[in-house]
Amino acid sequence: MEIKSLSQIPFDQIYEAFSQAFVDYEMQLSKQQLQSMLNRRGFVPELSVAAFDKGSIVAFTFNGIGNFKERPTAYDTGTGTIKAFRGQGLATKLFKHAIPILKATGIEQYLLEVLQHNSPAVSVYQKLGFEISREFNYFIQERKQVNLKRPASDTSYRIQPISLATCRQLSKFGDVSPSWQNTFDAIERKPDDFKIFAAQLNQKIVGYCILEVRSGDLSQFAVAKNHRRKGVGSLLFQEALNWNQNDSIKIINAEVSCDSLTRFLKSKNMLVTGKQFEMIRQL
Repeated sequence: MEIKSLSQIPFDQIYEAFSQAFVDYEMQLSKQQLQSMLNRRGFVPELSVAAFDKGSIVAFTFNGIGNFKERPTAYDTGTGTIKAFRGQGLATKLFKHAIPILKATGIEQYLLEVLQHNSPAVSVYQKLGFEISREFNYFIQERKQVNLKRPASDTSYRIQPISLATCRQLSKFGDVSPSWQNTFDAIERKPDDFKIFAAQLNQKIVGYCILEVRSGDLSQFAVAKNHRRKGVGSLLFQEALNWNQNDSIKIINAEVSCDSLTRFLKSKNMLVTGKQFEMIRQL
């Protein structure tokens, strides 16, 4: 068994290992979807590691690199072990191998998300020094199951495309800060994958939405506080559905404390599908 970086490993081999490690998961990713996900999350092969057995990847940790809350950060964008090699503590070995390397490059913190019901993984991360920083809900619903009824709204509201630069200036609309994969930096890594649009009233932006078109992922969705409960959110949500190319619509990593978003999504028949912990370790 050898642990080394993924810097010289062909993507086909990386995808094969990923598919085998997550073969028992409900949602499967195509090669293109995995590539898009890794790009968006800042995947750096040179700072990602894997365990190899006879030349084959049997466990891996894909690390994204960037800034999070203004600090150099590594983000675990995917850790998995092929079934036949589980129970050998490989994930722990990979993290212990990676952490000194990340620290040596100037990374100050290590960030990840984990399903709350995956208690063995949560325990592993806690033993490695990760602490729970936030709790997230995620919502996934088939398009045909979404409630399309919209409350009456002021007909003066208009939907218009806006630039990512303009959108960055509207972060105050949100009640909480986005998770790693939903930050403006993440979106900027693959800007052509997104539709960015706003609701305007008398040329003033009062809400905005960022949608990853192919995946149906609503990455950011916010309405100015003094324009809520006026149909603005429903107008933006309908526009997102119009652009969505996926069979489902989803919001991943909505902070549990954001009651207003949870209530809004419930009105659209988008109920909580699952929960995750955000965990962080200082390096």
